[in-house]
Amino acid sequence: MIDTHCHIDGEEFVEDIDEVIARAREAGVQAIGVPGINLQSLDTVISVCQRYPDYCYPMLGLHPEDVKADWQEVLKQIKPYFQQDGVKPVAVGEVGLDFYWSREFEQEQLLAFEEQVKWSVELQLPLMIHCRKAQNEMVAILKRYKDQLPGGVFHCFTGNELEAKELLQFDRFVLGIGGVSTFKKSHLPEVLPAVVPLDRLVLETDAPYMAPVPKRGERNEPAFVAYVLKKLAEAYQVSEEEMETATNENCRRVLNIKV
Repeated sequence: MIDTHCHIDGEEFVEDIDEVIARAREAGVQAIGVPGINLQSLDTVISVCQRYPDYCYPMLGLHPEDVKADWQEVLKQIKPYFQQDGVKPVAVGEVGLDFYWSREFEQEQLLAFEEQVKWSVELQLPLMIHCRKAQNEMVAILKRYKDQLPGGVFHCFTGNELEAKELLQFDRFVLGIGGVSTFKKSHLPEVLPAVVPLDRLVLETDAPYMAPVPKRGERNEPAFVAYVLKKLAEAYQVSEEEMETATNENCRRVLNIKV
């Protein structure tokens, strides 16, 4: 399995990161995608990925909730990291739009997202996209670059059939499915098989957040991606091996994470 989205560089893992990685390997996790969220996090992302080479893969970007009035200056400082020696980012991320809590920096978020979408086109690196309460705005921006974008992941997809279909129009993109799919009230086990083919899914944990059932309420960690795999295999009525093969192939194709 590949956990395409895990904040393993976060302070939640500082005390026991070696044990967390060991448990992930033991559970069958062959690679972990590690997204940046702001300028400070890029150093921790890179450091963790260098500590576990060919296992943890860096993504660099400015998360929408970290976009403030100084977004232009921050992006100016983030961009050179893509050219830094020894850093081989697999994606521009975690980027996107989030109007869930507040629209205070709505304009700034739209501009910062579009700028990072342009990076994806320029560098031909896929996008790792976070989107909450902003799908219309996100789709409008992506449509402008649809033919030039190399692809990417719509991280933490939790929507309905119509929303899934709208995202699938971006044919080089896949949906990132995490712990929410295991929650009792989640409609994903019905929604996904109805409209999303197997070649348009990747697995993720978003650890340390959103732990899947039966670990809900605990600190999430990459080993728990196995519960997401199990749930999706049940939903699609395929074996866990088939789901693993399909999602790993999608990672190779979209995120350049090869295992």
